[in-house]
Amino acid sequence: MTAVPDDAEAEPFGRSVIDPVSAPALKGPVTGPTVLRIGLGGALRRKREAAGVTRERAGEAIRASPAKISRLELGRVGFKERDVADLLTAYGVQDPAERAEFLDLARQANTPGWWHRYSDLLPSWFETYLGLEQAAAVIRNYELQFVPGLLQTRDYARAVTMLGHSDPVEVERRVELRMQRQELLIGPTPPTLWAVVDEAALRRSLLGPAQSREQINHLIEMNELPQISLQVAPFSYGGHAAAGGPFAILRFAEPDLPDIVYLEQLTSALYLDKRADVEHYAAVMDRLCAQVEPPDRTTKILTAIRDEI
Repeated sequence: MTAVPDDAEAEPFGRSVIDPVSAPALKGPVTGPTVLRIGLGGALRRKREAAGVTRERAGEAIRASPAKISRLELGRVGFKERDVADLLTAYGVQDPAERAEFLDLARQANTPGWWHRYSDLLPSWFETYLGLEQAAAVIRNYELQFVPGLLQTRDYARAVTMLGHSDPVEVERRVELRMQRQELLIGPTPPTLWAVVDEAALRRSLLGPAQSREQINHLIEMNELPQISLQVAPFSYGGHAAAGGPFAILRFAEPDLPDIVYLEQLTSALYLDKRADVEHYAAVMDRLCAQVEPPDRTTKILTAIRDEI
């Protein structure tokens, strides 16, 4: 398991996230509050650096610590409009129109996402992922143990949830959260989902035969949607490029936002956007997709597995 680096607080996703000139052009309804917050934080960071202001001096401007400035610039916390205004003043931003755009972006970034009502169930690191997932234009996903969450049936999602939780009310709320996540795949502007699933996940016995067949039927149906491409890594291929474990790569429509690699752990997650890291995982995903069965054979493979259950 990869350890979280000691300087993770200092660098959110590996580098500055967005150019300040383009930050006010981000649109809330399309982008979502998480990406808006990251974009605004990156824009303020660029403004601070261009003005030659240290985090210590910036903290003094809003009566906060340098660590608070770091968290703001990483997009890890919400923005108070007063703080944004004071920071802009400290950075020498006086143009009324530019200030108004930053303040409007701060208001949009503070709008709770739909998942906010589940916040009592979610660790902050996974709330971040939900926001990024909702804003992504392309999601590439490799799963080794389970069917991808965006492609699970309700019964399958319940079975997976019950592996770690026993309270019936909590289980059902977590299942509802997962079902609502899936609505992005059938919305007006769905992302492209390109998933590779190991055969072990498809044969793992979490459900009864009827429910297992229902899950595979659901995968067949979802794979027919134009925005979804599903591949299976069969047992016959033995080792392959992604043998290290599951991961997701998120790409966004905003050109100034970097691709992000998401690595989930038991009690935390890593978000990587350094170019070298992203390119490495993208190359692994490309090799994996080239090694395993092509998408046009997926229905045949899934049908064969279903018929054997």
